[in-house]
Amino acid sequence: MSFRRRSSLTLLFLAVAIPLLLGGCQVMEHLGFHPKEVAAEPASHVDERLVEGSRAFGFNVFRALFEKNPRGNIFISPASISMALAMTANGAAGETFQAMMETLQLQGMALPDLNGAFADLKSILENPDPKVELAIANSLWSRQGVSFNEDFLQRNRDYFDAEIRELDFNLPQSVKTINEWVREQTRGKIEKIIDGPIDSLTVLFLINAIYFHGSWSQEFKPNMTREIPFELPDGETKYHPVMFQEDRYRYFRGEGFEAVSLPYGKNKRISMDIYLPARESSLAVFLEKLTPDNWADWQFSFREMEGEIGLPRFKFEYEASLKEILERLGMGPAFDPQRADFSGMRPVPPELYISEVKHKTYIDVNEKGTEAAAVTSVEVRVTSLQPEPERFRMVVDRPFFFTITDNKTGAILFMGAVNNP
Repeated sequence: MSFRRRSSLTLLFLAVAIPLLLGGCQVMEHLGFHPKEVAAEPASHVDERLVEGSRAFGFNVFRALFEKNPRGNIFISPASISMALAMTANGAAGETFQAMMETLQLQGMALPDLNGAFADLKSILENPDPKVELAIANSLWSRQGVSFNEDFLQRNRDYFDAEIRELDFNLPQSVKTINEWVREQTRGKIEKIIDGPIDSLTVLFLINAIYFHGSWSQEFKPNMTREIPFELPDGETKYHPVMFQEDRYRYFRGEGFEAVSLPYGKNKRISMDIYLPARESSLAVFLEKLTPDNWADWQFSFREMEGEIGLPRFKFEYEASLKEILERLGMGPAFDPQRADFSGMRPVPPELYISEVKHKTYIDVNEKGTEAAAVTSVEVRVTSLQPEPERFRMVVDRPFFFTITDNKTGAILFMGAVNNP
């Protein structure tokens, strides 16, 4: 089969989470070469460089998206984007690899360290909680007749437990086959990721699917939900359903905001942390002080106390192109046909370069719990605190920020801003 010098490679990464994220599939020993032969035990810890780097990268992407649309809803999965780009980085070399690692805030980590850390993260996030379902699956779909470096494929098998399949992309059935895999892995929450017909320059799809479904540790009673005014960014208000309950929560009041942590499942390992700016402040002002270091400090400031929480039901989809943002954050060489080096994927020429990165998400928060989904597609072509009250009442009736976090590792699985629930 012949190809133009600038052929194309499309790598798609899909994450579906329902109030949590990541986990599910067993992770193989990251030092082994045949993951199906030995089932690895969950890791005891995760390289802190990965946790801190992914957190910083997530805040960078989130801030850039908010600056573009400060009055809209935003919802991203730092874990999904980081994992997608890490899988891509396994085929990068030289300046391209360094630029990707610096953008991911993982500079200084060699490729074996990077892969081992992601394998550990996958395994440690596996959660057998009876009220939480977590699953993760990876796959590579290559164009029939196009070969890729075996060590590139093997690393994806070993560290990401990826399924490798070859399809005739010229046949319409190939689109249906890939989308059916996506639909199955995401429990039907994402119906498709590929639109046909597949471009003639596309030679590979790399798909990461993460599904999460978790119930609140204490579910909200539907009969306590009532409609109250919610303040919109433009000063207008609308009536919207808000769920109410009273209990003991992890809570704290910071300078210009208050925050509460709502756990999922029986073991309460994963939680949604909601940050509500003071009424005289705003979400934009709060986000100015939202840094990885501040966020990490705030995590140690929560303490248990009695209180009442009012949380809006909300459900929305979000989609954004990340190409411009990633270029601005330092990943420019990977998008430049003249500079990109993805020789780790297949022999060159022809060269490969990233032409687009798209991110699409979905979240549904209700009385029972949270459901979230995220899809990241990478298309590559060839060539100080105030005193806390003894009791609090926190009604989220205005724009707010939230994260969904694995409290064992500190990894941020999702983050979002809600201006209009």
